[in-house]
Amino acid sequence: MACHHDQVDRRRFLKVAGLAGAGAALAACTSSPTSPVPPPSSSSVPSGPPDWTALRSRLSGRLVLAGDDGFAYQGFNPVWDARKPAAVAKVTSAADVQACVEAVRGRAAVAARSGGHSYAGYSSPPGGLQVDLRGMAGIEVLPGDQVRIGSGAALGDVSRTLVASGRCLPTGTCPSVGIAGLTLGGGIGVLSRKYGLTCDHLVSATVVTASGELVTTSAQQEPDLFWALRGGGGGNFGIVTEFVFSTVPAPDVTVFSLSYPAGAAADALGAWQAWIAKAPNELWSNVVVRGGAQPSCRIGGCFVGPTGALTSLVNQLPAPAQRFVQAQTYAEATQYFAGGPITRESAVASSRVVGEPISDPAKAVDLLAGQSEETYLMFDGLRGAVADAAPDATAFPHRKALANVQIYLKTPPEAAEQARGTLATIRDGLGALVGDAGYVNYIDPQMPRWAQAYYGGNLARLQDVAAEYDPDHVFTFAQAVSR
Repeated sequence: MACHHDQVDRRRFLKVAGLAGAGAALAACTSSPTSPVPPPSSSSVPSGPPDWTALRSRLSGRLVLAGDDGFAYQGFNPVWDARKPAAVAKVTSAADVQACVEAVRGRAAVAARSGGHSYAGYSSPPGGLQVDLRGMAGIEVLPGDQVRIGSGAALGDVSRTLVASGRCLPTGTCPSVGIAGLTLGGGIGVLSRKYGLTCDHLVSATVVTASGELVTTSAQQEPDLFWALRGGGGGNFGIVTEFVFSTVPAPDVTVFSLSYPAGAAADALGAWQAWIAKAPNELWSNVVVRGGAQPSCRIGGCFVGPTGALTSLVNQLPAPAQRFVQAQTYAEATQYFAGGPITRESAVASSRVVGEPISDPAKAVDLLAGQSEETYLMFDGLRGAVADAAPDATAFPHRKALANVQIYLKTPPEAAEQARGTLATIRDGLGALVGDAGYVNYIDPQMPRWAQAYYGGNLARLQDVAAEYDPDHVFTFAQAVSR
């Protein structure tokens, strides 16, 4: 519905089990997390440190250096606070972004920050330049069914603006997630089964390329780049300054949440898999399995339609210990899924993609047995309209999958290293059951064979696009797409 990024406390989501899909920040993606950054391929790329004074003089926005008063960088996740850039450019125009790229290309790393939710902290390049896009957050509802959105806009603002016009853009539910990272990774949300991914509604994007050129890309203009921007991951290929999307009429929905006690999670998950596989496109649902001596779970979601029709569907699931079903307007449902105030949250996370129902769901649930109650498996239902497009129609490859699973462990920053070990055990255990694919918007810096996991059969074409638009590896980071 309006924003997503399944986060726990990631608010009330885990209370209502209704969060779905979403995005990271303007992250980034290269060869492998442990491989060296490729050297520049062209002698036209300058060397030496950036001239920050010269860049400051070119900006209509502000350039703040690490030593300046008032310098403070915080992404959403405190685990990555140690990733500090040398400078932050608070840009206000596409010309500002061009100046940033021209000033640092070949001299320092550069990354864009939209919502700052990158699960690996990639929107903050250590010792480099962060291009903070939040000053480019305009939202303009256009005649007809389209909307123009600045790449620094947050999903909550997008939703509120569209609701006022009776329109809707299928996105995730977390209000502070940026539209850019969400879209560039695909964009899973609570309306995905009915209306498709966020990237499926992209009409055009304006992009600053590695050469500093400003280009508009669409199905007719720069079509290879347009293809790559729809699921190829934030941080790759260029910095998007503006998007144009098609929208749909804001629907009335019925939301629901079913709570199951400890010990009942495996049966509930197994029933949900069969249920969501046969459900009408109007129904979106997820399962949140929570760690503990005996894991518990919730099944939640929303239905584009009346309460009576949803009730008959929900009655096909095992009887829950607690049940909530309520008809809501689109505006009300947006608030329901967003939950309470947004706060920073310390966590480590990863993902797997479920192609077909897990034959023994108890094995998946057992991965959380004995784990902290702040450890979660979040199964977001896919198929429906997501599967209407071929896996290679856009860069998002998981079109035919049954579900995406976010693996999420809340942890204090000082315990993050230990938590990553637990995360890896759960991730790899789940991979043994469902395969090695993952969702790039839940980017994991320790994901094995990450490029194949995130991009599958689309990887080679993405590498070709990267070679064409960024041959000198200007937009590089540990998991950047490159040759």
